Amino acid sequence: MLARLLDEKRVVVTVGAGGVGKTTTAAALAVAAARRGKRVLCLTIDPAKRLAESLGLSEMRTEAKTVDPARFAEVGVPLTGELTAMMLDTKRTFDELIVKYSSTPEKAERLLSNKLYKYVSTSLAGTQEYMAMEKLVAVKDDPAYDLVILDTPPTANALDFLDAPARLISALDSATMKWFVQAFESGGKFSLNLIAKGAATVLRTIGKITGGGFLESMAELIGELNDLFGGFKERAARVEGSLRSPEVAFVLVTSASPPSIQEVLYFAERLREANMPRGAFVVNRVRMPPPLAGAGVTVADAEEGVRARGISLEDDFGERIVRSHVDAVKLANLDGSHLHALEVSASGTPIVRIPELDTDVHDLSLLASLGEALVSGGV
Repeated sequence: MLARLLDEKRVVVTVGAGGVGKTTTAAALAVAAARRGKRVLCLTIDPAKRLAESLGLSEMRTEAKTVDPARFAEVGVPLTGELTAMMLDTKRTFDELIVKYSSTPEKAERLLSNKLYKYVSTSLAGTQEYMAMEKLVAVKDDPAYDLVILDTPPTANALDFLDAPARLISALDSATMKWFVQAFESGGKFSLNLIAKGAATVLRTIGKITGGGFLESMAELIGELNDLFGGFKERAARVEGSLRSPEVAFVLVTSASPPSIQEVLYFAERLREANMPRGAFVVNRVRMPPPLAGAGVTVADAEEGVRARGISLEDDFGERIVRSHVDAVKLANLDGSHLHALEVSASGTPIVRIPELDTDVHDLSLLASLGEALVSGGV
């Protein structure tokens, strides 16, 4: 299951609803892969930066930072590979693409210094998710890493991650943007004489409000971007296609609650429609049946078990223990029934169940234990 994904894939993308342990699962898989000798990069676009805390780092930086092997040695976790972590910097990724693909350094500098470029590179709808895909494609082919594990935002934003190319194209390849390109002459002069009368009237009105400099900056920006990427449509298609590579697998993380299962199944269906590979489902915090769940526990059983351990409790402790036991059995059975719906809809995709733990996973030792549970198939 997950062990095979870590051994055979170049990219593992974890997705899921908020609060189901997606970030912890990504970190645990990264630790497990590093323990198996892989050079692993754990990349996050989650603005909460929770991944840093899980890995014992003071903060997640936009530069790749290798986790000190001594941290693993301190907690008795042997490490034969290497673990590196990094957070996406949207603007920096955009800047790097411009420098890399501009035909001349002068063109790159002209675009980077454009008045509106800062907004487009950080705030335009879909830019962050699209640049995450660009960054993923870049590091996927980096020989410094054997495996890249991408921790995405909660599912609603992860869907934006899949839709990012189309959304960015619709923003930059719209009729309005084409007006600007048409109005920007090859000599670098902004002119409204080159476009339809109605469009020119609209732009003149905008110009009165914003000033002509704004329109010229916008036209220059769009013209340069179109020239730079040779058309966002073609480039976005290549980037999106990379996620359909056999080297990539998606791990869908959920809890046993019906809303989380429903959401992760919706995302799984989106992946199927996009022909993107589903590697496995991970179900965290599954409540397991307690011992003797089938035979039941009597008050006498509870009292005898407590006294055998030398514990002194209040007189009615036996009845309370029995009630707690009955409740635990009911909750475990409820989780089991919810997971049955997932099993029916999984369409052959493996399901890894991780039992509810006694504590949150907050350090490398616990991450290593969770990682081993994940790669060994759970319970």
